Amino acid sequence: MSAMPEGCALAFDFGERRIGVAVGDTILGIPHPLATIDTAVTDERFAAIAKLIEEWQPKQLVVGLPMHPDGEEHQLSALSRRFANRLKGRFGLPVWLVDERYTSVIAEQLLEEAGVKKGRKQKPALDQVAAQAILAGWFEQPGTAV
Repeated sequence: MSAMPEGCALAFDFGERRIGVAVGDTILGIPHPLATIDTAVTDERFAAIAKLIEEWQPKQLVVGLPMHPDGEEHQLSALSRRFANRLKGRFGLPVWLVDERYTSVIAEQLLEEAGVKKGRKQKPALDQVAAQAILAGWFEQPGTAV
């Protein structure tokens, strides 16, 4: 990971309604779920992200790129790319796109292992745990810089 700056990274599991956020450090390579931004209003989303960036002072941002199991782009792929470009433009930080196939499944499994049953109990944490899985994948294999 020598090409990326050492330090904090924030990862995002982008959705049209909710954005899951995770945090981790490139030196330790251990991601943690952080927050779920639950609004479809763009200005509110970016205000919440600005607060997280101010608090955590990340060196880079990571955005999950939805893909079908066969590797083809998903209908949300274009929206995720647009979100990544907007993050880069607004905050001036390096932004990475990472294949997010199966991160929701991984998140459900992690929550079940933690004793959080599927359904309403998982919903508040699911997106941020998916972002945690995205960041874990990025630590293993960095994606594409935006």
